[in-house]
Amino acid sequence: MLLRRSVIALVLALGVMCDTVDNKVEDCDLSDALKKEIASYAPVVQKIINTAVNGTFKGITYNELALFVDKFGNRISGSQNLENAIDYMINKSVAYGLDNVHGEEVKVPHWVRGSESATLVEPRNKSMYILGLGNSVGTPPEGILAEVLVVKSFNDLKEKAASAKGKIIVYNQDFVSYGTTVPYRSKGATEAAKVGGVASLIRSITPFSLNTPHTGMQTYGENVTQIPTACITIEDAHLLQRLQDEGYTIKILLQMGAQILPDVTSRNTVVELTGTEQPEKVVIVSGHLDSWDVGEGAMDDGGGVFISWGALALLKSLGLKAKRTIRGIFWTAEEFGYVGAYGYAKDHANETDNFLFVMESDIGTFNPVGLEYAAGAAGGCIINEIMQLLAPINATQTRQSPSVGSDIEIWTSDGIPGASLDTQNDKYFWYHHTPADTLEAENPSALDKNSALWASVAYVIADLSVDFPRDSTKLKN
Repeated sequence: MLLRRSVIALVLALGVMCDTVDNKVEDCDLSDALKKEIASYAPVVQKIINTAVNGTFKGITYNELALFVDKFGNRISGSQNLENAIDYMINKSVAYGLDNVHGEEVKVPHWVRGSESATLVEPRNKSMYILGLGNSVGTPPEGILAEVLVVKSFNDLKEKAASAKGKIIVYNQDFVSYGTTVPYRSKGATEAAKVGGVASLIRSITPFSLNTPHTGMQTYGENVTQIPTACITIEDAHLLQRLQDEGYTIKILLQMGAQILPDVTSRNTVVELTGTEQPEKVVIVSGHLDSWDVGEGAMDDGGGVFISWGALALLKSLGLKAKRTIRGIFWTAEEFGYVGAYGYAKDHANETDNFLFVMESDIGTFNPVGLEYAAGAAGGCIINEIMQLLAPINATQTRQSPSVGSDIEIWTSDGIPGASLDTQNDKYFWYHHTPADTLEAENPSALDKNSALWASVAYVIADLSVDFPRDSTKLKN
């Protein structure tokens, strides 16, 4: 049970009157005093922007990200490479003079992909591009050779259940949106096993493909046989669908060396700029340091980590310290179920009254347009005002959403205000979880602007004369 101050009392103290319709801020009437206070940060924000975009910090975020991904590449949970990358971030943060730099231990999963292949053997021979899905079991050494059943949906699978036993189930589901379509990846193996499938192949969760498979996490349901599962490309899913529609018998030889090894110890990486007046109160900026074991994890989520790290380094370079602490947290093992964030939440459960605002960047660091926030009516009024300070980089947009980030949702769902970076990310799911997630997906200018936005928002919220208000609709008794 968390004890929180009365939001109503705080709102009255701020002089905020906000009317909401369907959980959207429709009208705000901030007190003149608070509006003037927020507007007074314009010169500081302009200085942050100028330094990042045109000044001494220009290109630093990109250059540091490049050094990082070139040295370490991808960083899957459980790997020594991830731990080496964490050491690197800790050492670099100390070298930049950031405060309270340390790692906090957490046990994380250790899944190893191993060698893998899929070969179409009937009605013709073709090597297929695949990527095993996280926590998949492997095949026997000789592989699994079986007929294929292609389905368009879970309902389609149920209708064809009588002919599914002993077959490799291929899902050729349409892409609607990531959130809508991703259950085929996360639950496809379980649903296939329920009808007797011996393996499952899932069309990659993406709207676009250049014959690139997209990996990701999957979880086996209880009381079902654990069968090997992998993703295939859109092109191959369409090919298999056409072959089935044309009446051919389809056979695939699937070989996967995946293993689930015992959990290992990893760390969340924590860095700070200590507050000058109320250091126990915290604004958090974050991203996840781990990645999948394909590509370089430059976009997912190297960019998010480095704009969070860059925000603190930028403020440090300008000698800017807020009244409250700004804390950067670089989560571990996000890709295997937000393991680092849940571990941190457990270890810091008694401190959340002092978490004023939590921020996460994990949807790409493309050109910024603003913030997506979960902050309630009163907080939304303040965010809208703060974001007007970002007009010099055209990043003033705000969107209210019930969920603004995977790692921080454990806090925002409990009424702690938070936000996610909002960018021109229409191509994010082109690269997501693929070998194409390399530094080529990043743009130096966009990273500069994202670092400036992240630093500005965190600094203003941490430095205001009043604490950021909680979302009263989510407070627990």
